[in-house]
Amino acid sequence: DQLLASGVRGLQPYQPGKPAEALERELGITNIIKLASNENPHGASPAVAAAITNVLSGLSRYPDGSGYSLKQALSERLGVGKSQITLGNGSNDVLDLVTRAFVDPGQQVVVAEHAFAVYSLSAKSVNAQLIVVPARDFGHDLEAMAAAVTPSTRVVFVANPNNPTGTYQDSASVEEFLEVLPTTVVTVVDEAYFEYVKDRNYPDGVELLSRFPNLIVVRTFSKAYGLAGLRVGYAMASDQITEALNRVRHPFNVNSLALVAAEAALNDESFVVECVYENQRGLKQLESGFAELDLEWIPSVANFICVRVGANATKIFDSMLRQGVIVRPVANYGLTEHLRISVGLDRENNRALQALKTALLETVST
Repeated sequence: DQLLASGVRGLQPYQPGKPAEALERELGITNIIKLASNENPHGASPAVAAAITNVLSGLSRYPDGSGYSLKQALSERLGVGKSQITLGNGSNDVLDLVTRAFVDPGQQVVVAEHAFAVYSLSAKSVNAQLIVVPARDFGHDLEAMAAAVTPSTRVVFVANPNNPTGTYQDSASVEEFLEVLPTTVVTVVDEAYFEYVKDRNYPDGVELLSRFPNLIVVRTFSKAYGLAGLRVGYAMASDQITEALNRVRHPFNVNSLALVAAEAALNDESFVVECVYENQRGLKQLESGFAELDLEWIPSVANFICVRVGANATKIFDSMLRQGVIVRPVANYGLTEHLRISVGLDRENNRALQALKTALLETVST
């Protein structure tokens, strides 16, 4: 450990959802369904495969380091300038750029309890002082987060909706929060699940950029667009902030396949509309199943849901694994009695509910 940078010494690697291949190797199980990583169960738009095929002959060349074509498409779709867009190897890459660009060792980063783990990992890696504000109703307490800001605070992360709880902050709350923050603080609103939310009082962070110059809005193609395997996300901010992010962005951080795939996915609006509609159906399906099992859950607006299964959460998770159903334990988020289940296809949701029922019965009988 003496060789490690001080900010890295206490870190534990991010633990992703268990891959189906790993479960097959370990237990010899086939016919596995993975509902652990909030992936799009419908895959990607058919237009994506065609777009990728067209660029395969150029794999020996570096990608366009500026991402000009994708930025142009995002600019036209979202009404922001190309100079306001930073592309990343998934949105995690962009989140990491923020702490590298704006936080010195010892300065503060404010996050919420139960918030996405990457915020804390990124902050600690630069030896920042991490301030974790207790949650309210499993979601961000924006008033308390604003009160936690000090002259040493440089970045505040807000996940909207939040992963893993699926909660969200409404327009009025977000605007009030941004209005009271000092000009010395950069605020990141992470909208990885933006496309899934249909509540009218859910804010569109892009519409707030012109009013709040220290705001960064982060989105991804990994969720609703079904491109998790290609890793492409993006941030939108003022020209000044974007220029700073690009100082620390690695060259060619988004590969050629991801660039063309993201542009093709963005242009297939009907595919995303259908995926979002099916996700709404899937959420209701899971909620109905939880109700039949007399379980509580955290109401979610994203493509996953956290269900409270009790003190035996680890045993229930293991039982579901043995049945070939991979979900996500969230004890590392302070939710020791919950499991997070991604919304799958109808048959996958039904199978997950049956596996959960079996697991619950097993834990009662032992």
